[in-house]
Amino acid sequence: MPLNSYLKYGFNREDNCIVYREWAPAAQAAKLVGDFNGWNGWQHQMEKNQYGVWAIRIPDVNQRPAIPHLSRVKFQMQDGDGTWFDRIPAWIKWSTVNPGLFGASYDGIYWDPPALERYEFKHPRPPKPAAPRIYEAHVGMSSTEPRVASYIEFADNVLPRIKSNNYNTVQLMAVMEHSYYASFGYHVTNFFAVSSRSGTPEELKYLIDKAHSLGLRVLIDVVHSHASNNASDGLNGYDLGQSAEESYFHTGDRGYHKLWDSRLFNYGNWEVQRFLLSNLRWWLEEFQFDGFRFDGITSMLYRHHGLNMSFTGNYSEYFDVTTDVDALVYLMLANDLIHSFYPDATVIAEDVSGMPTLGRPVEEGGIGFDYRLAMAIPDKWIQYLKHRSEEDWSMEEITYTLTNRRYTEKCISYAESHDQSLVGDKTFAFLLMDKEMYSNMSTFLPASPVIERGISLHKMIHFLTMALGGEGYLNFMGNEFGHPEWIDFPREGNGWSYEKCRRQWDLVGTDHLQYKFMNNFDKAMNELDEKFHLLASSRQLVSSVCEEDKVIVFERGDLVFVFNFHPVNTYSGYKVGCDLPGKYRVTLDSDSLEYGGQGRVGHDVDHFTTPEGEPGKPDKNFNNRPNSFKVLCPSKTCQVYYKVPEP
Repeated sequence: MPLNSYLKYGFNREDNCIVYREWAPAAQAAKLVGDFNGWNGWQHQMEKNQYGVWAIRIPDVNQRPAIPHLSRVKFQMQDGDGTWFDRIPAWIKWSTVNPGLFGASYDGIYWDPPALERYEFKHPRPPKPAAPRIYEAHVGMSSTEPRVASYIEFADNVLPRIKSNNYNTVQLMAVMEHSYYASFGYHVTNFFAVSSRSGTPEELKYLIDKAHSLGLRVLIDVVHSHASNNASDGLNGYDLGQSAEESYFHTGDRGYHKLWDSRLFNYGNWEVQRFLLSNLRWWLEEFQFDGFRFDGITSMLYRHHGLNMSFTGNYSEYFDVTTDVDALVYLMLANDLIHSFYPDATVIAEDVSGMPTLGRPVEEGGIGFDYRLAMAIPDKWIQYLKHRSEEDWSMEEITYTLTNRRYTEKCISYAESHDQSLVGDKTFAFLLMDKEMYSNMSTFLPASPVIERGISLHKMIHFLTMALGGEGYLNFMGNEFGHPEWIDFPREGNGWSYEKCRRQWDLVGTDHLQYKFMNNFDKAMNELDEKFHLLASSRQLVSSVCEEDKVIVFERGDLVFVFNFHPVNTYSGYKVGCDLPGKYRVTLDSDSLEYGGQGRVGHDVDHFTTPEGEPGKPDKNFNNRPNSFKVLCPSKTCQVYYKVPEP
């Protein structure tokens, strides 16, 4: 099977002709219509081959393409009853809608810009980092103003912020065209088209090239788990009630996701595999993306789609008659394709089930993803922030949640992504500080108890998640500085307002507001990993989890981390275990003045270790560590200690 079938299907140039091909085996007749022929397709009727592929060859006119660049086009097909339907070509590379016509359907756009208008990449892909520090972003909602932002604006205004905060990877959401903006890009209508709300394909290429020039890799959120239910402007329009063998989707209940109101692919179908696998290669080659975040993997892996399921880790939950073998094999093919063509690609699975071998290579019998999202972590934090007082936070439970991952299968940890702040919920900062964020964030006055607590815990929650929760880290746009409120896309229920569908960058840019402290700490967290490579280290050991003190002590790489979650107690001379003997100093401290703390911990203090127990007998040591040193551990703060190199 050709894995670059976008060079054959859809619109392509061949021998001074435009050749258009479309797989529609259920159609009884087909025509190509558009601006170029006055929407009268009788002179452009298509022919069908034995595999259900319709084709037409349109010679150039006066040495120019018969279909001008930016012309509207549609595939017109007839069903068995003689009814004609207009559909957007399945492989269309751009589609637009009339913004002045409410409820209008999208139009397919013939995209073939002149050579001088094609964007040429100037910068090579950055090398694959030892561990991804991912900035999850939505281009459309990245403007300070209540409107849809463009690819150009994001490239010029937001990418420098991401680089400044020491991230090495950008994950772009909602790039694939989707007719309903409030779906956050999950209800894809045109799989090969970039979202026209934010600009053209060439402008998206500029964004990616600009990111590469800054040393940032770019991942695209790819939605192959389902498709929009729209018929007029989506892939669902090719379903004329035919059998699953002649459709992109399963028939009956198996072809419809009741919760998402969307269609489900028939992954065992040869043409579906061609379409989806070529789609992956399209984004990699045409746009120079560096990898993917696969959305909705749990729904793909099981015929029950994970609905009403509580996965416990028992293997019988993963390997039984409810496992969708066709979908699983498709994911193996997808990862094999991606890593065969681009060995340095980063591929992440959004899976809540914990499917074994999801993060192991295909050649080992695994499904082939590089990372899975640690989706239980934000759920635990939300549970604590909403339903438990600090006094009732369990250090054991927090630690277990952060470290509970399959051995040798890497995870991307995150405290909050876009999911945690969509309408109906709030950002963590707003959960912690709520209405006081409107009035008490000024640095001209002492921080109120609510603000002091909120900023302190915001820093600790995100940092503990990063340091202990996985082999990579993710943050959603704006959460690095404690963006207030929530996300709410324009919809009928809010009067089609963009007020909550933007990012208030001015908050972090205003020097007398305390948002800068959370942003500074986020920058320092990433810088710590850049310097000490803690996320890439396989050496992780939790030496102490004390419920009474509310203190967690652990080592990652050669660093020692101390987190004191006690709401009031500060501990002086607190003894912590470590592996290597020598002299230790603070390298990161959430209580530093530059992060909005009180500056109680001395950064120039030398902490000398003391040997513990008997050599070679861990059970005789202090917390199973052969050495220890003592530290100051203020309430609601965390510190990281590094071993000072010996002269």
